[in-house]
Amino acid sequence: MTTHYLDLTVLPDAETGVAALLGALYDRLHRALAQQQRSDIGISFPQYSVIPRNLGDTLRLHGSETALHSLMSTDWQGGVRDHLRHTGIARVPDHASHRVVGRRQFQSNVERLRRRRMKRKGESAEQAARAIPDSAADKPHLPYIHLRSQSTGQTYCLFIELGPLQSAPTQGAFNTYGLSRQASIPWF
Repeated sequence: MTTHYLDLTVLPDAETGVAALLGALYDRLHRALAQQQRSDIGISFPQYSVIPRNLGDTLRLHGSETALHSLMSTDWQGGVRDHLRHTGIARVPDHASHRVVGRRQFQSNVERLRRRRMKRKGESAEQAARAIPDSAADKPHLPYIHLRSQSTGQTYCLFIELGPLQSAPTQGAFNTYGLSRQASIPWF
């Protein structure tokens, strides 16, 4: 149950901007949640905005008081600790609405889609190009975080999508990114 929260605000300097620091912080959080096999901590970005596309400078952690204390007692913040300001763990306001915060994936690389189709269906490049026109590419419109895959070393964009506001919470588990398709977090 997400009854408590904690805000982590990144503090940029002349060499490192907000987006890079937020990405580094989020990457460390993801690794910590995976290592600790936690599914009881969700995240949100209180300054989230689609226009302009922005996550802001604050990562909010949601969970029970016990879960947040347990996570914060470990050294998961590593090399970004000097660039952080965090609040203490506090109780969620009584008036808070709720919403699901999840990942949204886009099929934006038409060439990759065509290569997959050629492999799956044994088609030629021309056949795949006719089946998948350039206009088939999704146009990402959501805020995102740049992350680096631990297994491949490749960078990728993790797009964040907000569900509609709800008057009551929905229970469920969060993944190792602190996101969910069904579990809601308080939104205030």
